[in-house]
Amino acid sequence: MRAEIIAVGSELLTPFRLDTNSLLLTAQLNEVGIQVVNKTVVGDSPEEMRRSFQQALARAEIVVSSGGLGPTDDDRTRQTVADLLGRKLVRDEPTLLKMQERFRRFGRPMPEINLRQAMIIEGSTPLPNPRGTAPGLWIEEKGRTLILLPGVPAELKALFEEQVKPRLARLGIRQRLFTRELRVSGLFESDVEQRVSPLYAQHPEVDTTILASPTGIQLHPRIWSDDPAKAEALLDEITRRMAIALGEHLISTRGEPLEEIVARTLIENRATVSVAESCTGGLLAERLTCIAGSSVYFVGGVVCYSNELKTSLVGVPAEIIDSKGAVSPEVALALADGIRRRTGATLGVGITGIAGPGGGTPEKPVGLVYLAIADERGARERRLQLPGDRERIRMYAAQAALDSVRRHFLIPAHGRI
Repeated sequence: MRAEIIAVGSELLTPFRLDTNSLLLTAQLNEVGIQVVNKTVVGDSPEEMRRSFQQALARAEIVVSSGGLGPTDDDRTRQTVADLLGRKLVRDEPTLLKMQERFRRFGRPMPEINLRQAMIIEGSTPLPNPRGTAPGLWIEEKGRTLILLPGVPAELKALFEEQVKPRLARLGIRQRLFTRELRVSGLFESDVEQRVSPLYAQHPEVDTTILASPTGIQLHPRIWSDDPAKAEALLDEITRRMAIALGEHLISTRGEPLEEIVARTLIENRATVSVAESCTGGLLAERLTCIAGSSVYFVGGVVCYSNELKTSLVGVPAEIIDSKGAVSPEVALALADGIRRRTGATLGVGITGIAGPGGGTPEKPVGLVYLAIADERGARERRLQLPGDRERIRMYAAQAALDSVRRHFLIPAHGRI
């Protein structure tokens, strides 16, 4: 069964608001076997809204909208859909009573303007809103189902889970979406594609999506099927073969972020880590501490932008900075070993680089980053030349540094990071 999502609201066509509701709706619809085939964002213009709903009804069996059910003049979804279907708006007394009771509980009189929220489309089923005043509406029209939901995310989520999802489940849809989520670090998108693309041709029934970001690559093999056992077995086989192709770059087959993998690895090895960061400005420490309970393995960190602080706080010899430069493998090694010794951590990580946009030279261009990791056996460094603007370079560097901690335990030999 196919569905379309329509996000209503002129604010969603500005740079100041994101349509996050459609992400939640897609996940929820997929869970009950409904495939989302199109999404539309439309402003508060009745003409544009009418066109969007008309087109969606022509293409999909289910249309779900968010927004435009409030009490103000620019909330026009109810009226627009009523006009499109040739139906009237009628007052629903049970809905009105619930609204009045809600205002009484908060010790406030209900404004006259809220009366319009008790107006429902003739023949529709109101869906009680446990978090707000605007009820949703379930409308059936010529073999199609329209579901109108409020735009406030907390209201939409609760209403969908409590009112809409049980109704959709009763439709008896047999087909379901089965999926896996693989996480990859240390490779760019094209590298991942080259390694796993031969699998695509062998399994055309599986749709695989590659998502790239500075925090790693995600692979999502997906299949719609009414045979759970067969679908799960096929995805298991594809995941196994992808894991072989990706090797040490695969960090998870269950969707865990790198932070979670590193936290678990440090705890399992009873190890601790401390960091000395320059160009990343604390991003690595943030990644290490965003997991609850991180005090078990994270000792602390220093953001040492200036050369003076590299020396006074971490112990980097001034003569090394003077002779080799602040962005050099020698300084990265000294940062990693220095922070380890000063904090007593099992591992020390050092980062230095040129994030830009200025400061680069032909010998040391923007995007040059040196990472180092140290333990009681010594320190090793790695040179990176990272693409992108300042923000992406810093994020790539923090990702690579975090991954170096994972790799330290993955590769037993005291070698590369």
